[in-house]
Amino acid sequence: MSRHDSLHVALVVGTRPEAIKLASVALALREKEGIRASIWCTGQHAAWAKEMLGYFGLIPDRILELPPRPPGLAQLLSVLMAQLQNVLQEDRPDVVVVQGDTSSAFAGALAAAYAGIPVVHVEAGLRSQDALMPFPEEAHRRAIANFTSLHCAPTQTAVTALLSEGIAPTNIVDCGNTVIDAVRLVQHSVPANDPFPEPNQKLVLLTCHRRESWGEPYRAVCSAALRLARRGDCEVVFVMHPNPELQHVAHEILQHHPGIRMVPPLGYPDFMHLLGRATLVLTDSGGIQEEAAALGTPLLILRDTTERPEGLYTGTARIVGTNEAIILATANHLLDDAAALAEMRQPCTLYGDGHAGTRIAGAIANRWMSSITSVPQIKLVAAATASSLPF
Repeated sequence: MSRHDSLHVALVVGTRPEAIKLASVALALREKEGIRASIWCTGQHAAWAKEMLGYFGLIPDRILELPPRPPGLAQLLSVLMAQLQNVLQEDRPDVVVVQGDTSSAFAGALAAAYAGIPVVHVEAGLRSQDALMPFPEEAHRRAIANFTSLHCAPTQTAVTALLSEGIAPTNIVDCGNTVIDAVRLVQHSVPANDPFPEPNQKLVLLTCHRRESWGEPYRAVCSAALRLARRGDCEVVFVMHPNPELQHVAHEILQHHPGIRMVPPLGYPDFMHLLGRATLVLTDSGGIQEEAAALGTPLLILRDTTERPEGLYTGTARIVGTNEAIILATANHLLDDAAALAEMRQPCTLYGDGHAGTRIAGAIANRWMSSITSVPQIKLVAAATASSLPF
């Protein structure tokens, strides 16, 4: 604590998922005496991030200004780096926390490393083993590991991956996934509305937005959704991404069918309520894989691989990719076979117990605050080896 009377921890929040997954960390840090936690919104998802933080009673301390729609990943990263460099020079935090694998997380980790500031990576160790799936997220999270002082691994699978890459066990925290904290927080404290009360219909919840899904894969997903809606016994609720090109394609294929509702992004409590009552979920989202597994909602993964295999281990999720025939065959089988669907409807506990934020805050305090000598519930990976772990 060389520059402040308290340990200043800056949390970099760029997108809606980052806001959700860093909320419990911010709350836990702010409960600790001697720690000043500030939240910096990069502007990557400016309105969404601020809205999501608000559900947890959090307000950004800084909101960076991005030019409208930087044209491409390289331009976005350069703008983020410049903005974050300025804020780091002004505020000089002692520790920077980034989450996941977005451009904001990558820029935050790199800018902090250039400034000589320790980096904490929340949700470290996720690996698909394919540099292009998902892109650029797989490359981002592998790069972030090179700048990280404390790796907060959400699962044993992630711990194993980090150990296999040569990360020192003492720099890994086995903490659980903070998205489970968020699910528990909104379930217990934030009221939700049910925007689609259709008790006599099977609800198929759909999201699709990842870069590798753009083009023909996205059209195939939309076509599969249309054919599911034509069954007549289910309603497809498509929560749309704001990307105008994706919206154009979806409206072109789906807008005239009464069995499909295309809706804008929902508030987090409302979406969690919808996710919990869905009969079946189709998504290419990483976070929804975790949330659905925790709620026990059967899920089909619209990707060819996943860095979150825990749902596959427990049977709550299956990979179907973006092949229309495979999506339809799998979804129709589950919608027609109540026993097969019930088999998948088993909550998965491998993603965490809802206390990840507390463990991460404790690990930060233990690492950088000499005055704190004991914090409960922290599980540093000690004498483990990759081969000794279950996954």
